Amino acid sequence: VRSHDRVRQGLPMVSPETSLPLVFNPCAPYAVRSTLQKQQSLPVRPIIPLVARISDQNASGAPPMTVREKSRLDKFRQLLASPNTDLEELRKHSWSGIPREVRPITWRLLSGYLPANKERRELVLKRKREEYFRFIEQYYHSRTDEHYKDTYRQIHIDIPRTNPLIPLFQQPAVQEIFERILFIWAIRHPASGYVQGINDLVTPFFVVFLSEFVTEDMENFDVAALPLETQRNIEADSFWCMSKLLDGIQDNYTFAQPGIQNKVKALEELVSRIDEDIHNHFKRYEVEYLQFAFRWMNNLLMRELPLRCTIRLWDTYQAEAEGFSRFHLYVCAAFLIKWRKEILSMVDFQGLLMLLQNLPTIHWGNEEVGLLLAEAYRLKYMFADAPSHYKR
Repeated sequence: VRSHDRVRQGLPMVSPETSLPLVFNPCAPYAVRSTLQKQQSLPVRPIIPLVARISDQNASGAPPMTVREKSRLDKFRQLLASPNTDLEELRKHSWSGIPREVRPITWRLLSGYLPANKERRELVLKRKREEYFRFIEQYYHSRTDEHYKDTYRQIHIDIPRTNPLIPLFQQPAVQEIFERILFIWAIRHPASGYVQGINDLVTPFFVVFLSEFVTEDMENFDVAALPLETQRNIEADSFWCMSKLLDGIQDNYTFAQPGIQNKVKALEELVSRIDEDIHNHFKRYEVEYLQFAFRWMNNLLMRELPLRCTIRLWDTYQAEAEGFSRFHLYVCAAFLIKWRKEILSMVDFQGLLMLLQNLPTIHWGNEEVGLLLAEAYRLKYMFADAPSHYKR
């Protein structure tokens, strides 16, 4: 949880290094010193880049590709090279993760941005990219108009808070790209307009489309060093793919956010059936699902997972029918149950809420996401077609 969120929710500040509450007590230097000594005596875990290590076999220092990985990559290349890509087959192969080399084109296809017909792709890309920049020419100057200035102001405030620990997103060139994408989307979708949380949804697309031009140290890459046309193409593709995603979950962002309210309620019902202990534990300590799960639905777990994990998760979401709208519910349920032991060990409201808003996933990689998705699939298989299983 970001510090301004904590202040608003009346929660204590948290140290990003230790995830412990920061208690400001000038009379207790010894306690602080002993905590630091304890921290320093723990074994040091390697620092994993937040963007990289998405099973990028060709990344610097990564192990060479296994025979199985090479075979998977060849299968993707074969599907993509076909005159008409079989999208069902592509979804089937993408469910368990997309190789980095073919992820950008696969995401464009799975999101419905590019046609399956190979010959038409270049023409469609050219037309859609030009269309986006026509929107910029037509609307972007109106960001200072009375009617839109509040929208633009909110976007302008939120963008520096998007992935604040990753230098890539603090670059002026990148922040300007995000401002344009979000402003144009907001004024083209007046039913919802801009809502906090939508800013996060641009980042996976931006990183994936940037990865076509950057093979290593993406976190510190200077985007302004790319040719202007390349920057523009990444921006337009990010806009269109984010728009396609939001088309499927727009009721999450309309007035009163009914989509999110319904999904949090569905999560509560589901958890009450699959793990009564957790459900009753929340009731005992008066923890409302909205207090933690609203953000899980609003940001699609992006605040709970490192960006590399979100990208892997989205491989599956784009492969799964209604991945962002329906399958996400089962992922959230699996994610909650994953922390069962830690949740049941907390015996007060404050401790529970702090745990649920600061779950320790910083070291997660593909393996953890794969296990999470497998459990979510199992839950979906058991409950999706039998709603009476989780309806009271």
